[in-house]
Amino acid sequence: MTKIYLSLPLLFFAVQSSFSQTEKLINGTVLYEKFPVGKVEVANFSSKKTTITNASGEFSILVKAGDELFFVSKNHDIKKIMVNQKTINNKNLIISLTLKPEELKEVVITKMPSIQLSTDKGYEQGKLDQLALEKAVRKPKILGINNGTIENGMDLMRIGGMIIGLFAKEKEKIKKTVPEIDFTALAKSSCDKKFYLENLKLKPDEIDLFLQFCDADPKSKLLIEHHNVLSIMDFLSAKNIEFKKL
Repeated sequence: MTKIYLSLPLLFFAVQSSFSQTEKLINGTVLYEKFPVGKVEVANFSSKKTTITNASGEFSILVKAGDELFFVSKNHDIKKIMVNQKTINNKNLIISLTLKPEELKEVVITKMPSIQLSTDKGYEQGKLDQLALEKAVRKPKILGINNGTIENGMDLMRIGGMIIGLFAKEKEKIKKTVPEIDFTALAKSSCDKKFYLENLKLKPDEIDLFLQFCDADPKSKLLIEHHNVLSIMDFLSAKNIEFKKL
């Protein structure tokens, strides 16, 4: 009889431990200044499960005590919460986001060069076109005979070449305006400073050195082409272990 009484607390503890490790579905709403925020990525860093808030800012995701939840929005700072039993018991978890500060784009002012008509090829070509047109008008026409030219016409081959050249220049301009992003900038924009300080346990003066260390890994180039917040966090966490051993 004594053995039965002694085993009951152990059995109760085992059942409680089993329940605590079971994932539970929690519901919540993401807000900014009391307004719902849609299309926010909700990521369980522990289980690697993700979901996205709907237009009303609502979400549902499986969690267990001890999990870390990240809320990632393009226009807001990353929000992180630690899941505990109180979080799981909450019928509607309210998450408030903070708007990212706007960054002023760098404005470069350059001196405009003065236009000299004598060296302006476009202007000079325009004058040549005008002279050719006037010459064509003055040239006598032989009625009934087609000489293969267009009356009052211009050099269509030259105009065609100019149009093709214009499209080529526009294409080159578009190619040059596409920004090239490096892994360091991508990692900083994807994960806020708290992630490096609190999750990776880095010192403030170690962050840039750590990101350079990560950038040297060829895998970082693949993340630039195909990236999401969760994959970047996984990569940084793995590289952090190597970095700490140095």
